[in-house]
Amino acid sequence: MASSTSHRADRAAPVLGVRALNRATLARQLLLARAECSARDAVTHLIGLQAQNVKPPYYQLHARLRGFRPEELAGLMESRQVVRMVTMRSTIHTHTAEDALTLRPLVQPARDREIGNFRKGLVGVDLQRLARLARAFVDSEPRTMAEIRTELLAAWPDADPASLAVAARCKLPLVQVTPRGVWGRAGQVRLTTLDNWLRGGGGGRGSTGCDASPPAASVDEVVLRYLGAFGPASVKDMQVWAGLTRLREAFERLRPGLLVFRDENGVELFDLPDAPRPDPGTHAPPRFLPEFDNLLLSHADRSRVIPAHLKGRTWRGNQAYCTLLVDGFVAGVWKMTETGLVVELFTEVSGAQRQEIVGEGELLLDGMRDGAAGEGPGGGVCFGAVTG
Repeated sequence: MASSTSHRADRAAPVLGVRALNRATLARQLLLARAECSARDAVTHLIGLQAQNVKPPYYQLHARLRGFRPEELAGLMESRQVVRMVTMRSTIHTHTAEDALTLRPLVQPARDREIGNFRKGLVGVDLQRLARLARAFVDSEPRTMAEIRTELLAAWPDADPASLAVAARCKLPLVQVTPRGVWGRAGQVRLTTLDNWLRGGGGGRGSTGCDASPPAASVDEVVLRYLGAFGPASVKDMQVWAGLTRLREAFERLRPGLLVFRDENGVELFDLPDAPRPDPGTHAPPRFLPEFDNLLLSHADRSRVIPAHLKGRTWRGNQAYCTLLVDGFVAGVWKMTETGLVVELFTEVSGAQRQEIVGEGELLLDGMRDGAAGEGPGGGVCFGAVTG
């Protein structure tokens, strides 16, 4: 299995330039042309949606699906066909129930390592007992993180409360129960275990019918799915997306069935033979993406989407701005206000591109106005300062 291409590709491998990588990735991400598929199928294809905040998954699907309306994803949340939970990179994602059940075990080693960062606050704590106590507590009824801390602190009064809560979150597959995450509804973060929620526990609707104890997804299977949604990509790219390490062995097992390229820096990239790789000159319409969109977070080298001179412009402290793609690359940021959509451009755009931005912004305003509660922004699209 030994290979001389652990970092740098065989010089004979075809080179994919930045624009080629950009168009291929946009095609996989359903951002070159809106897809004619259901929200559920899109969440499956994309292997989940980054969901640190409540609204971003809805905006992500609006940018990717033709005719999407927020109530479609809201209905999936309420029927428990999709759930919000910590998976990739120790961040909250919206996954289908099936993916939540199989992906969480895959990333469990990373969650176990995360607990190690809090070991000073967990001296004398039996983690297996902690998991049993926390499971019984949250499965009796959904609980807030503050309630979980208080319950565990009664068993280990000398431990650090925050470390106890982190350990519970890492040891157990906890989901945020509805109405949290449902468009047009407000709800405090309350948690129960994934299998309890899918079997109908915690109130609300009954069981989804999912097997609550399926085997973990195989690494090889997830590599192929990642390439289908984010490729062409390097081993390091996938490790950044998943928050996992030591994935080289899986790529080497799969190498005979994959195409191999290299980027302009000589880094080896893998891809599925039948995956789309559009011409670099393919038109890419403007797209409004929410904060923490996985398009911007799922590669070690983000230059395929973020120009080098704009690195750092989409963040302020630890908060990400909503981003605007023009010609496939980040070109500005945006925000919703009571009077409409404000766009701040980082680069010059043509008159035709500006018209496209306005048209896409108006589509966003219209789509997000049709939430389950009939709420949403009004007004129109204007150009101004967002980050000042």
